[in-house]
Amino acid sequence: MTPMLDGITVLDFATVGPAARASRWLADYGADVVKVGAPPRKSGVQIEPPFYAYSGHRGMRRVQLDLKADPGRDAFLALAARADVVIESFRPGVVDRLGVGYEAVRAVNDAIVYCSTSGYGQTGPKSQWAGHDLNYLALGGYLDCSGRTAEGGPALPGATIGDSAGGGMHAVMAVLAALVQRGLTGEGAHLDVSVADGVLAFMSLYVDEYLATGDVPGPGHNILTGRYACYDLYEAADGQWLAVGAIEPHFFANLCRLLGCEQYVEHQMDDDRQDEIRAAFRATFATRDRDDWVAELAPADCCVSPVLTVPELVDDPQVAARGAVVEAHHAVAGDFRQLGAVLAGQTDDGPPVAVPDWSVTQTDDLLAAAGYDRATIEQLRTEGVIA
Repeated sequence: MTPMLDGITVLDFATVGPAARASRWLADYGADVVKVGAPPRKSGVQIEPPFYAYSGHRGMRRVQLDLKADPGRDAFLALAARADVVIESFRPGVVDRLGVGYEAVRAVNDAIVYCSTSGYGQTGPKSQWAGHDLNYLALGGYLDCSGRTAEGGPALPGATIGDSAGGGMHAVMAVLAALVQRGLTGEGAHLDVSVADGVLAFMSLYVDEYLATGDVPGPGHNILTGRYACYDLYEAADGQWLAVGAIEPHFFANLCRLLGCEQYVEHQMDDDRQDEIRAAFRATFATRDRDDWVAELAPADCCVSPVLTVPELVDDPQVAARGAVVEAHHAVAGDFRQLGAVLAGQTDDGPPVAVPDWSVTQTDDLLAAAGYDRATIEQLRTEGVIA
């Protein structure tokens, strides 16, 4: 099967964060992703992730250019003239000062899809704020609507939801939509991807409820934030946990019958009985081990699942059946396992998946394809403009 984005070239300035996640997923859809970084002695505080991070940059290439030098900027623009997508994650205004912003790239390639990712967007009073995943989840209302710690404050999330969904997937959707539009009109686009906007989008159920009714959402506000016992977490006898999401009445009825709590079938949404129902559920779940409960309840339409640790999930039969974990080989680190191309329609080149040695660049080949002769390339390297 030909990869869906075969023939699409992406230049990505990011090393970590939402933009790096976006280019990771685009590469798994078959795009030719070229990571653009500075030569080692010019890189300053640029972060280099460990060899396994972002799937070890499988299927990607690398070029190192000094964008603060005119020849380095010109080399990037030569690459951009042949590209379909540029992704950047600098603070708003930086790419323009470097001479590689949207207008500069559009001057050499008017069909470019230029994706600017940032924490708060290119405009607005917070656009220059520094931030990370936790900050965007805080600003977007996500943390306030989440569970509470023993001290009463919002709990730290277990994954970088803002970076992944609010930023990375947000950017992928926007880029793919822009490529479809370009296929219809021939026009490129400048995409302003704000992680905070992405968080706001997946908070829409609660935000819209407040705007329409004035009801203030938060922990325990509704069925999805812990108001009812049918949607909660329960500890088993072995200290492991179960997730119960029996929202629909027939699922709740199945659960109650199998737990020996039939008396609560008609009281699922009775606010006055929730403490009582929770206490009964807790006492019952505490009588058997987690996996015993899962074996009985999960196949019986009760919406029950185990809370798995990472070591458990990578060897889970469902994950194995989906081919989600693959064998990989790194030229220096050797053989290891990694998460494969798991999103619908993605592909990888395994097994084993080849993970590149990220200390090696493809700068010479990329510049040669952009029209640079060998003598010019060697001169740029001698001058420290490329690596």
